[in-house]
Order: sequence, then structure tokens, then C-alpha cells
Amino acid sequence: MNQQLLSLIALALLVPTLLAYTIHDKETPPPPDYASLDYWAAHYEKEDRADLLPEKSGLTDNQKEAQVDAFFLHPTTLTSDKDTRWNGDVTDKELNESTDKTTIKHQASIFNGSCRVYAPRYRQAHLRSYFSKGQEKEARAAFELAYSDVKKAFEYYLENINDGRPIIIASHSQGTTHAKRLLQDFFDGKELQKQLVAAYVVGMPIRSSEFEVLTPCTNPEETGCYNTWCTYSWNSESTPYYKGAVVTNPINWTIDGEYASRKQSKGLVWRQFKKVQAKKMDAQSKDGILCAHKPAFFEALFAGKNLHIADYNLFYLDVRNNVAERVKAFLAKK
Repeated sequence: MNQQLLSLIALALLVPTLLAYTIHDKETPPPPDYASLDYWAAHYEKEDRADLLPEKSGLTDNQKEAQVDAFFLHPTTLTSDKDTRWNGDVTDKELNESTDKTTIKHQASIFNGSCRVYAPRYRQAHLRSYFSKGQEKEARAAFELAYSDVKKAFEYYLENINDGRPIIIASHSQGTTHAKRLLQDFFDGKELQKQLVAAYVVGMPIRSSEFEVLTPCTNPEETGCYNTWCTYSWNSESTPYYKGAVVTNPINWTIDGEYASRKQSKGLVWRQFKKVQAKKMDAQSKDGILCAHKPAFFEALFAGKNLHIADYNLFYLDVRNNVAERVKAFLAKK
């Protein structure tokens, strides 16, 4: 799938639409068994793409020494127009490969510098489930099934893996749809919040009213809080879908609209996954979205204004370094 198509998919994911799709119901795929490593896209006890590093970056995988875990929920990779399933099959090798070579490699790997990375496979809802005019009931069921897997995976992780270790919750797009519920069900005002280093819930608008106790992070070292952003090109206008959403600036880690210049940018990593390119990005929040000037080489790849697909890539080292900073601050408190 080329990058232009992926950009269009990303745009469709976040912008309300009147288009109606038809998804033909099929037998529900079998549930995952999280006692088996086969049902984890990333797991500390197996080799996977979350262990990878950009080739010329000089970065290191520090999972062996890490005192913190990252629980990562991947975005939608079930996107084909020809696929009529409501939910993905976690035993589908082609779908799993698509997930692993994109989001696990380019997003989950960010966290291997400071955390052991765990990313469950789950029966994700098809992309069309976000646009379910006339089939709202079926779409809701698709998301409920997906979240039931996420919840089950997290419960398995807590009971069999965590052993009281600090936790980072990280996600993108559909993963954030589920991560928000996970934060509400397990952390927001709950005992487990004490173990939360921070959350990076990216690619979907998050409003502070959606939590009772959890609050947005307001500086680079704050812990027990969450970070969130949806990236658009510089002159983009917000829509009602985003207005009122919290926006973290992933360069200076503020939520007050302060501009961050390219000089402050630690570095992006693009699809070749070969090197970190510093001082290429600036960013500033505006009406619920994060606005950034696209690097010159992005112009040919992203004709549209929605940079959703690159929410993490554009700030790869910025996020990686911030995870290390928050982990250090959290462990110092303990």
C-alpha cells in the first residue's frame, strides 16, 4: 500500500463523513490466548519488531535493563476495501505482518530505550467501522469485541507479567480508542494509577472531561498523567471533531499552545527506518490539533493536511527521550 493511499486512509479515519459502507457479517474470529507468545505482536520474551532500531541512529535497545513496562496498542491495520470482516483474525499471518512491519516497528520500538515492550494482538475493528451509517449497532459490536481482547490482554499482563512494575500506556489511532477505555477502567482514580509513569494516547482527540482524576501532562517530567496529539500541516483549520481536545506539543511537552521551533526538535524517523533526522519539525497546538510545518520531503508523500499516519514518526526521538525523562523522574520518586 503506497504512502499516498495511507495518507488518505488516515484522513478518512479522523474526519466525519457521510459516506456509507457495507460490511458483511461473518463468523466471529477465534479469541486470542495471551498465555501464548503467538498472540503478542511484541513481548519481552520473544524477538519482534519492537526490538528494532533505526540503522544509523546510534540508539540502543535497553529492554533487558528496563525497570518499566510499556503496554502498546496498535492502530488499525485492517483497511482493505476488499476485506468484508467486521473484526480482524489474530491468526491471519498477512494481517499480522502488516501490523508488525509498520506500527510495531515504527511506533512501539520508540519505547525500547526505557521499557520492556508488550503489544497484544487483538481482533481489531475494520477501518470502515468508524463510518457505519446504517450499521451502527454492528460497528459498536466490532469495537466492543476489539476492546474485550485488549482488556483481557491487559488483565493477563497484570496477573502474569507486571509484578508491580511501573507502566506506560501507549497507543495510536484505534489503539487510542481502546487505550482511553483502559485508562478509565484500570487507572483513573484507581489503585493502579500509582504505577502509571505516563500515557501516550495519540491520534484520537482526548478531552480532559473524559477522566475523573487523570490529567494531561503539563511539563516534560510530570508523571501519572497523559499526553495526546493529532498532527496536521501548519495552516490547517480545526473542526468540531477536535475542538476542546487536549493537545500535547511533543517537542516541548506543554499544553498551553507554546510554539516549539525546529531547533528544539530531537528527530524524526521516516519509513526507511535508517536514521534520525534532527531539527526538521516545529509544532504548535491550535483548537484541538497539533500544527506542524511538513519537512520538504513530505510534500510529495502527503498531499493532504492530515499527518495522522506520522503522529509518532515525526517526533520519534522526541518521544523516546521524553519517555526516558519521565521514567527517570518516576523512579526517583520511588
